[in-house]
Amino acid sequence: MFVIGERINASRKTILQAIQERNVQFIQEEAKKQVEAGAQMLDVNAGVRVQQEVDDIEWLVKTVQEKVDIPLCIDSPNPKAIEKGLKNHKGKALVNSITLQKDRLEGILPLVKEYNSMIVALTLGTSGMPETAQERLEICSGIIEAVKKEGIPIESLYVDPLVQPISTNIKNCLITLDTIRTIKNAFPVKIIMGLSNISFGLPERRLINRTFLAMALAAGLDAALIDPLDKDMMSTLLTGEALLGQDEYCLNYLTAFREGKI
Repeated sequence: MFVIGERINASRKTILQAIQERNVQFIQEEAKKQVEAGAQMLDVNAGVRVQQEVDDIEWLVKTVQEKVDIPLCIDSPNPKAIEKGLKNHKGKALVNSITLQKDRLEGILPLVKEYNSMIVALTLGTSGMPETAQERLEICSGIIEAVKKEGIPIESLYVDPLVQPISTNIKNCLITLDTIRTIKNAFPVKIIMGLSNISFGLPERRLINRTFLAMALAAGLDAALIDPLDKDMMSTLLTGEALLGQDEYCLNYLTAFREGKI
């Protein structure tokens, strides 16, 4: 599974303070720690300071890639911020995200094409939160049509099935797993998601999140935004990949064990 480190997000107080103070050392240390823990891409989100987001995302992209040589996920609904991030990005970025809403498609897809980036598509339409896997599949179909029309290869698309908390509907985990299987059976796209929303409002959230990760891996999850410094989460990931036949000769599992990572 493709691991995207989620920690450089301005919704975290320490990250917001570092952005405000332009604390290069703090941000670069966060980036380095995540890569050393196994992240293959880093999410950068500067959306808290809306008026300064364009400048903040430019600074984050430059600061992070000065320290670590891996691609970034530029995380914003603002086309201007996305464009600024892509202009300063080294290599092929991932843009997070579009929906089926017309303004998001028209504002972001041309940038994805221009900069040859990958794109995350939320299975969100124009009439609120979808409730079933079938509704999400129909939204996904519409997004794929728009992506193809723009001339963007479908291989560049990551689909987010929209994880909802089990605290509000005990079936939400099952709906997400059904959505993953349904979309992957219908289209040759990759599935991505953030895990933590599944546990919102409940105690021992990390336990729920990592158990959910194992289930999602078995359903066909390809990528996730996670905290790679969470040793239990990464242990679950490595173990799950070994059990699912995704780790040849269990080499990744054995290496992690020898290095004390599990």
